[in-house]
This record gives sequence, C-alpha cells and structure tokens, in this order.
Amino acid sequence: MQVPLSKELLANLKDWIAEGKDTAIHDVLQGVHPADIAELINELRPDEAVYIYRCLDDERAAEVMLELDDDIRKKLLSSLTSREIAEDLIENYDSDDAADLISDLPEQKQEEVIALLEDEEQASDIIDLMTYAEGTAGALMGKELVRVNQKWTVAQAIREMRRQAEYLDTIYTIYVVGDKEELLGTLSMKTMIFGSASMRTTVRELFKESKVRSVNVNTPAEEVVRVMNKYDLVVIPVVNDAGALLGRITLDDVVDVMQEEASKDYQLASGISENVESSDSVIALTRARLPWILIGMAGGMSSAYIIGVFDITENPQMAIFMPLIAATGGNVGVQSAALVVRSLANQSALDETVMQKLTKEFSVGMVNALICSAVIMLVSQLFHFDLALSITASLALFSVIIFASITGTFIPLTLNRFGIDPALATGPFITTTNDIMGLIIYFSVGHYFLNHLDLLPTTIF
Repeated sequence: MQVPLSKELLANLKDWIAEGKDTAIHDVLQGVHPADIAELINELRPDEAVYIYRCLDDERAAEVMLELDDDIRKKLLSSLTSREIAEDLIENYDSDDAADLISDLPEQKQEEVIALLEDEEQASDIIDLMTYAEGTAGALMGKELVRVNQKWTVAQAIREMRRQAEYLDTIYTIYVVGDKEELLGTLSMKTMIFGSASMRTTVRELFKESKVRSVNVNTPAEEVVRVMNKYDLVVIPVVNDAGALLGRITLDDVVDVMQEEASKDYQLASGISENVESSDSVIALTRARLPWILIGMAGGMSSAYIIGVFDITENPQMAIFMPLIAATGGNVGVQSAALVVRSLANQSALDETVMQKLTKEFSVGMVNALICSAVIMLVSQLFHFDLALSITASLALFSVIIFASITGTFIPLTLNRFGIDPALATGPFITTTNDIMGLIIYFSVGHYFLNHLDLLPTTIF
C-alpha cells in the first residue's frame, strides 16, 4: 500500500524516533517510495535522519541515499563506516552512481571503501570513472552495458550477453565492437535471437556497420544533454579519441544535469551568484545574494547621479515618465536576452550568425518601438499631458526599446563568446544597464526637445 506524504506522517516519525519504535518506522516506510523517504529525511535533524536511515533494509537504504540532498547525504555518509558504505551501498549501485557517491567521501575513506569491495571489476570501473573531470561525459557515464565482438558466433555472443546482463537492470541496446573495442554499430535483441540461420552465424553477418551517434569521453555534460534531447535518445555510448567504447550515459543521468543547469540559470537570472537552497545557512544565502544587491544599488546610485547631472528641476514634468522608461527598457532587454540564451542552449549547425540575430532583434525592436511609442503618445494626450512632454516620452521610449533590444541580444552573445554563462545576461546585469541607459536617453531627448518645442500647442485634443 502506498503511504501518502503528509505533515502528520513526518510528526509520527519524529515521535517514533523519540520513543525508539524501530518496527513502526520500518513498517510504515515499506509503503513509501524511496524518493519520498528522501524527502522526509531532508526535513529531519541530522541525528533523526541517521535513525530513520538505519531502520531501512539495505536495498531501500541504498536507493534512498541517492535521492537525498547533497548536504544531508554527506552527513549520513559521515555516520557510516567504510565497510557499511562498501557492502550496503556501493555493491547495490551501478558504477556511475557508485563513483558519484564515493566522490563525496574524504580521500582516505574513499581508499578504504574501494579496498573493501569484493568485486574487483566494479572497483576498477569506479576508480576509472573517478579520474574524469566533473561536468564531462566521462564523469556521467556508467560502465555497465552489453557489448559483443563482431567475430563472435551467436552462441558465444549469447553466453557473453548473459554474463554481462548479470549487472544490468535494463538492456538498452547491444553494442558491436571490433578487436580494439572500437564501436562499430548496434544490434537489436530480436535480430540476435531470431535473425540468425544457426548458432554458428557470426555477429558480423547479422548487423550492418553504420555510424552510431556517440559522444567523446571529454564532451561537456551540457553538450551531452543537447545531443540526447535533440535526437530523443534514452541512452548514448561514450567513446575515447580512438573510438573505443568506454561506457554509456542513460536518460536518468542527464535529467540530473538538466535540473542542475536549469536551477543554476534561474538563480543567475534572479541575481543569485551561487548554487544555494532555502535551507542553507544565513551566511551562505547572504554571500550568494548580496553581490547583485550591491550591483543593483550601484545602478540606482548611477541613475540618481544621471538625474542630478541633467537637473530635473529644469523640467520637473519629466519625472512623470521616468518609471515607464526605466521599466520598459529593462523588460525589453530581459526578453531579448532570454530568447538568445535559450537559442544558445539549443544550438545547432543551422543557427543564425551574430549579425543575423542582431538584425532580427533590431527588426522586432523597431516594430515594438513603433507600437509602444504610438500608444504612449495617444494615452498621454488622452490624459491631457503637455504635447512637448508627450513627444519627448514617445521618442525616448522608441529609442530605449531599440537600444534594449540590441543590447539584450549582444550582451549574452558576447558573454558566450568569452566562455561566461550567458544566463547572467537575463538577470540584474542587463536590467541595471538598460535602466541607466534608458534614463540617459530619456533626459538627453527631453533636454533637447522640451527646450525647442515650447511653441507647440499644449495638447492635440
């Protein structure tokens, strides 16, 4: 029976922990999914989390461990002995998950855990995976897969497949390799079993050598996500520079990367410079948020300075449209930047050039500027604002929208060119820039026109 998550369940667990009712905890959590158990544990104190964890059987405990938040998982791991980690956790994991978990341990404990593993092949795979740089295909891949040599007979291939499948929960595909482990192609299970005339038929006779979509072991994780998303792949093989098959990356591996990237981009767009959670310490949250708050303050002070330089007391009526100009410029810039950042994330060989992007955004900005400036001109006159002021606001808004459209496109492209995350451009950075430039444009236009349009009628209505 599936037990629903609730505050009541969480409260009961805390009471049972205090009363030492291990059996009650074990029984009720039997009906809870490991991901939900992890969610419950994330809400508990470290000592309570350890207590709940030790009430689980080994297999469920191993599943729960992978679902926990990083900081909770590290605290739990620190409470376990090296032997417990090796026997109760690592031996229940695929090589990629095992390598990720061991990487969270102190260096000395890593060595102890690996030395305690009974399966030498698994230990070797884990050591190999831990050598790859974080954020690459090598760090994401798992070693568990089914491969057959093209020279093998069907009988020999099936024997080897049975041996290899012992370590696999799911067989996604059968990879065909040559004598140097070079990836030659793939073969379906149906063809392997039913496509041969006899058990002496070789694998080479069953498959057609073709280009297999794969990624290099050093390919960035973001590129792996893009390729798998573009071609709707649930698994992709990983090869080295010589084309030798090293492992495979499955969809569940890249989903984690997608979530991390989306979270990082959202935080950058919100003006948060570090990857933090609401449950983090006050100091960590302040350190992540304060830099952009200070930058925003600097932008505000710059805006105040601009207002002082242009001396708004000469034309105090200009204050009416200041919020409109600043807000519109910021919004337009963020919209343009968001579209460019998205296109960069989904880049393809058919992407537009920088000039094409700028030209298109200029055209869009021109249309938006014409419509918005016409609207502000009409509305301001319907409210009987001074005609000179209406013309000033309309012309300034027109210029600000075009400027913001171009900068919103150019800045993320420039950041991307220099290897800086372009998502930075969708946050306070571009908003502050456009606020300042918007006011400069507005006051420059107003300083000229309000001193030269004094002969116009007050209103056209």
